Amino acid sequence: MSEENMTELLSSGLKNDYNKETFTLKHKIDEQMFPCRFVKIVPLMSWGPSFNFSIWYIELHGIEDPDVVQPCLNWYSKYREQEAIRLCLKHFRQHNYTEAFESLQKKTRIALEHPMLTHLHDRLVLQGDFDACEELIDKAVRDGLFNQYISQQEYKPRWSQIIPKCNKGTSAQEINRDDMNSDGDDNRPGMRGGHQMVIDVQTETVYLFGGWDGTQDLADFWAYSVQENQWACISRDTEKESGPSARSCHKMCIDSQRRQIYTLGRYLDSSVRNSKSLKSDFYRYDIDANTWMLLSEDTSADGGPKLVFDHQMCMDSEKHMIYTFGGRILTCNGSVEDSRTSEPQFSGLYAYHCQAGTWSLLREDSCNAGPEDVQSRIGHCMLFHTRNRCLYVFGGQRSKTYLNDFFSYDVDGDHVEIISDGTKKDSGMVPMTGFTQRATIDPELNEIHVLSGLSKDKDKREENVRNSFWIYDIARNNWSCVYKNDQAVKENPSKALQEEEPCPRFAHQLVYDEMHKVHYLFGGNPGKSCSPKMRLDDFWSLKLCRPSKEYLLRHCRYLIRKYRFEEKAQSEPLSALKYLQNDLSLTVDHTDPDETKEFQLLPSALFKSSSEFIPLGFSDVDQTYAQRTQLFDTLVNFFPDSMTPPKGNLVDLITL
Repeated sequence: MSEENMTELLSSGLKNDYNKETFTLKHKIDEQMFPCRFVKIVPLMSWGPSFNFSIWYIELHGIEDPDVVQPCLNWYSKYREQEAIRLCLKHFRQHNYTEAFESLQKKTRIALEHPMLTHLHDRLVLQGDFDACEELIDKAVRDGLFNQYISQQEYKPRWSQIIPKCNKGTSAQEINRDDMNSDGDDNRPGMRGGHQMVIDVQTETVYLFGGWDGTQDLADFWAYSVQENQWACISRDTEKESGPSARSCHKMCIDSQRRQIYTLGRYLDSSVRNSKSLKSDFYRYDIDANTWMLLSEDTSADGGPKLVFDHQMCMDSEKHMIYTFGGRILTCNGSVEDSRTSEPQFSGLYAYHCQAGTWSLLREDSCNAGPEDVQSRIGHCMLFHTRNRCLYVFGGQRSKTYLNDFFSYDVDGDHVEIISDGTKKDSGMVPMTGFTQRATIDPELNEIHVLSGLSKDKDKREENVRNSFWIYDIARNNWSCVYKNDQAVKENPSKALQEEEPCPRFAHQLVYDEMHKVHYLFGGNPGKSCSPKMRLDDFWSLKLCRPSKEYLLRHCRYLIRKYRFEEKAQSEPLSALKYLQNDLSLTVDHTDPDETKEFQLLPSALFKSSSEFIPLGFSDVDQTYAQRTQLFDTLVNFFPDSMTPPKGNLVDLITL
């Protein structure tokens, strides 16, 4: 409403063309529209190597109707008045101006906070009843009041390398010594890239099939039990057991309800392609019966996709459907098709009805960018959200173009929604495009996780090798980067890093157990130009950690008891010392070096003079009241915003 107090309503960018674009500005606070008198437009980038003078025509559409505007203005001035009074109430109470606080509250009848926090303030600050204070915090945690705080905390990634146990005796089949992996270890899958993995979350079993070891395609099939920390070889060669032949760059998906695994597609080198080999076979594996079944010799003859590689496939167990999207279509060398269209062909979006055994084409590959069109691609991510029943598609590559768009497809409503068209200037806050990202989804947390390993710049691969982990919050529509490691390989030839986290790679596989919240990563290609045939066989788990309810409860108890000890130390040092040993030490996290050090320094409080305890700026105020208020303000931060006093402080409004 004034030129001095501006609020950001949108940060976005225009495409470099002369087509009309429309942007919706933020216009609501808690479902209530707010008024605007001034709008300021700031260019994000008005210069560059290809900079040319440009003229923009901008049109602002809004509601000027007094019947709509007037109530908004009334609400806005009332809202500001109320927040100003709440700031005054907070200031008066913090500084113990009790009479001013009470008379203002009585006159305005405006609540500073939720009654539960008023009760906490009464017990902690006014009465110094620390036991009651701990009980209140305990109840708040049990009632889930700290959940909002937890959900806003950043994840910390914790990688750990999995060293599986060696099988005593034999694996699933009697192992022939000649059948062993090339690296001489028959207890676990050997080095490979372009393999496929799925996870059965009910039994905590990871299944791994096929891949390329640098010289040949593989047809071995493995199961890793998380509980037993052991790999078992289900089959050395699935083709011998009427299953799929050796392959890489295929896709698999699992139906955990019916305990079945489906596999489709593969890559063939151009030298071995002929009309017979280009049939797209489609298999199903039954976990309980340990048998493979050929569902189709050639899916394209049944109305499904042609032979593709680097596509994506998702299972919808509820409706018993499989969705497959993208992938490059393999064509014969020197065929008419090939010479006529030297452009590579890509496969569209298909659905497979498992019960009926039929395919249907939902979207053809489109070069247009119509509202319902989808551009096919390879090396993208596609995930199925079992709760909102949408497919999410992100990134990928089309010929020489790297795509950075992000869209969802509602499988029941048959509708495409563009989340980001990839041209917006938010490049710093979305995962880097490339051919190496792997994504997983957690429908319960409503999050998409993306691990990216190598950037798209193949020539400079050695220099810009980096792992980064991103999280997309579906409800809030925002990306956040959990961590980046800019690994300087040349400066650090030691293996220190390799032991803490996996080295960057591509053609690896990542699966996610959404029930136990763990990712598993296996193998891949480290992209080293010095040894092009090198593949990896390392196996990792990744946990994304946030403070738990138990952690926060312990931490709050620690803060309360630490303060209680400091207060005791001034009046009854002996009893304070006992309290430190018996009660306070129980709440300390002795594995945390910072907290342990803080705890070890606490006894020095027994020797301080009382004047040392007075916080800055509180010299005139009762020091105990001031310190208890500080503790109260710290504890309030864990509660939801809707319950707490306003975040700002009255004194911050005064500038020099």
